Amino acid sequence: MESVIAAIEALCQQAVGLAPDRIEKLPQSGSDRIYFRVYAGEQTWIATYNINTKETATFVYFSKHFKQANLPVPAILGVNDTNTIYLQEDLGTDSLLNKLEAHGHGDYSYQLFQQSLAQLAKVQVLGHKGLDYSWCLTAKEFGKQAIMSDLLYFKYYFLDTLQLPYDKQAMLDDFDALSTYLTRTQNKFFMFRDFQSRNIIVQNDQVHFIDYQGGMQGALQYDVASLLWQAKAELSEEWKDNLLAYYMDQVDPLLEEPVDRITFVSQYNGYVLIRLLQVLGAYGFRGLFERKAHFLASIPLALQNLKFFIEHKRVGIVTPEFDRVLKLVVDQNMINKFVAPQANENTPLTIEVNSFSYKRGIPVDDTENGGGFMFDMRGILNPGRFDEYKKLTGKDKPVQDFLEQRTKMDKYLNSVWDLIDITVEEYLSRGFANLMINFGCTGGQHRSVYAAEQTARHLRNKYKLKVNLTHTNSANWVK
Repeated sequence: MESVIAAIEALCQQAVGLAPDRIEKLPQSGSDRIYFRVYAGEQTWIATYNINTKETATFVYFSKHFKQANLPVPAILGVNDTNTIYLQEDLGTDSLLNKLEAHGHGDYSYQLFQQSLAQLAKVQVLGHKGLDYSWCLTAKEFGKQAIMSDLLYFKYYFLDTLQLPYDKQAMLDDFDALSTYLTRTQNKFFMFRDFQSRNIIVQNDQVHFIDYQGGMQGALQYDVASLLWQAKAELSEEWKDNLLAYYMDQVDPLLEEPVDRITFVSQYNGYVLIRLLQVLGAYGFRGLFERKAHFLASIPLALQNLKFFIEHKRVGIVTPEFDRVLKLVVDQNMINKFVAPQANENTPLTIEVNSFSYKRGIPVDDTENGGGFMFDMRGILNPGRFDEYKKLTGKDKPVQDFLEQRTKMDKYLNSVWDLIDITVEEYLSRGFANLMINFGCTGGQHRSVYAAEQTARHLRNKYKLKVNLTHTNSANWVK
């Protein structure tokens, strides 16, 4: 990661003529791309590191094309010689999802959704003009093969993990019928592929779009479905219906002929279903296979979203085996398997999380059964070896950046949480009262403090548990 930081510094000098004061790694999302916020005086930019050079080339091409058409995307300021790092305009930290969470489902948020759909229509139709689809990362068009790919993605990474019995040939026949139906669409323009509220940045009450490198030519309905049916947004049925009508009002003047609304809405429902299944496939891959906590926690909400769709919407084609299996997938007993148990006021379990120094001794568990977990953090590179971090702790941002950017701390903690979650859930079910989790390092100041802080946060967020957090190396850091 040090070489990446150095390359970002060099690109910044080359592209904007300034040396960065600070480079901060941003939280990683579902992709393998790594984002950084670059600071130089009062100015900031976003740097992206991506070893997939074709993906970088696609994003840069799309961005420049859309920018020339005066569409709301970030300006690309520079790309390094190896095509692995690019520097772009910083649009800020507030996504549409952030705004929705902060302001609720009121007029302000509704207007931002309207603005997003109006701008989406422009990017889809105006951005399509003159766009060279040979730059697309995968397929040039979201046609039958791409739709089948999404359905199979759901099948392999989510459905098959549930081990439900089904007729495989009948299921493939239904997949073929559904994908054929959805490719017979009247309007194919630019399709973002991942148009959700996290990828819409709000700056000065104006929306801007990011993360469209997976774009291709496809149906207008897909991106609308992605936005309005995002589980995390929890939009009401009234909002979804009204916003869909608003979108059609906005896109009609941009087309040579207005859309046939009956056909458009029927196929829209089909694309809603495809999108919901694609998301579950992604959650299955990132959560069930890669064991990433955020994606595992998202599965129940995604299943509830699919359950509502199945119970209230209709796709204009009969797929009997697929319909039968989907009803099994969204059965409440199945959904409950993915829901983490939650503590309440009557839960006896209290978890003690400690950081400590091996030089000063291991914390003692004085509860009846004693024991607990002991994790040795000394395999992680120690920030305390560097002068600038010696007087800081794992609670300080520079140390956190160091551990997240220059070590395998995230991978280590994900493995830790896989282990302790098994015990926590068992203890909750059996009514146990105590569990101790200790993190030790050489000085008990950096690595162990960071690990203890993050683990306490994980347990509180996932299980709503009472957690007593103690840093034992110094009285200054206790609690």
